[in-house]
Amino acid sequence: MSDNTPAGATLSAAAASRPEGATAVLVLADGTVLWGRGLGALGASVGEVCFNTSMTGYQEILTDPSYAGQIITFTFPHIGNTGANAEDIETVTPAARGLVLRADITDPSNWRATRHLDDWLKSYDLIGISGIDTRRLTRRIRDGGAPTGVVAHSPDGAFDLEALLAQARQWPGLEGMDLAKDVSCRQTYDWDEGMWKLGEGYARQENPRHHVVAIDYGAKRNILRCLAGTGAKVTVVPANATVEDVMRHKPDGVFLSNGPGDPAATGKYAVPTIRGLMDTGVPMFGICLGHQLMALALGAETEKMPRGHRGANHPVKDLATGKVEITSQNHGFVVKPESLPDTVEVTHVSLFDGTNEGLRVKDKPIFSVQYHPEASPGPEDSHYLFHRFVDMIDTKRG
Repeated sequence: MSDNTPAGATLSAAAASRPEGATAVLVLADGTVLWGRGLGALGASVGEVCFNTSMTGYQEILTDPSYAGQIITFTFPHIGNTGANAEDIETVTPAARGLVLRADITDPSNWRATRHLDDWLKSYDLIGISGIDTRRLTRRIRDGGAPTGVVAHSPDGAFDLEALLAQARQWPGLEGMDLAKDVSCRQTYDWDEGMWKLGEGYARQENPRHHVVAIDYGAKRNILRCLAGTGAKVTVVPANATVEDVMRHKPDGVFLSNGPGDPAATGKYAVPTIRGLMDTGVPMFGICLGHQLMALALGAETEKMPRGHRGANHPVKDLATGKVEITSQNHGFVVKPESLPDTVEVTHVSLFDGTNEGLRVKDKPIFSVQYHPEASPGPEDSHYLFHRFVDMIDTKRG
């Protein structure tokens, strides 16, 4: 159903060529207009249009706080066919701006499904569009970078394209945006939920061996579950926590979570805290945004990527062992490895484009990775990193 009106064409021509039955539209900032069928909530939402190559885990993706400010194009065509449930979510309030699908959502076919994905989207006020040539849109993003766009859904198919285009062009973009403050918890809380098992549900951590404080820049639930699963008591603190806020809990280790937005913007308040924590000697582990913030605290620089890494099939090489891990990723910024000081060693690199995927401080129990080792969704190749963190804690405690 999609009708691609190229950049430079008049919006009046796009409006005149609206296909019969179109109830949704995606308008990009360059003037491209894509018609389709609406799903989920009604209204319009603006954000950066990116793509995700995962074949499973759409609920986890849509509820990943790292997608704040983004409209997600799914390259896999059959999104929604396993329905939705109350367990496969990474946060209570999704931060994604919308979604773009190739095919219409079918009736759910999975024994764990409790509702239709369309109904689930409406309950979270998420706007979507189907009937889009997602292969063409993905190539557009791959070749030209992630554009700003507006996804709009109206049952009567009537849209003010000029207003939607203006909204897309006025949106400032993710560079320079601190979004961690919007998705972080507001108060400190304890987390004791462990990993999910078939027939048993989620475990509970009742006999912790050590205490980890997790700084929440947009933490996914399964990351906290992985920490609890290693035998940790987990205390979660807000993104703007100070060194004193963290250390009053007397942690055996500190974890820096994933999150959205520009690390340089979040770093204005996060970096001083991280530097102060590094001076205490406490073992530290960071992922995704936490990895980028750790690099900034060590004196390195970050930059915006043209298209980012988003999917559950990204190969990463461990430079110490030569082992290749298939990883789950979601990031649009990257650490510039040439800016790292001599006291820091690059530990992992992407086999897609050679970008930095990990680091460690040579003389301190501090390390981080760019990808998501908790595998929600994705492969479990990198679960060992949580145990590496615990080993550092045990070594430090003697």
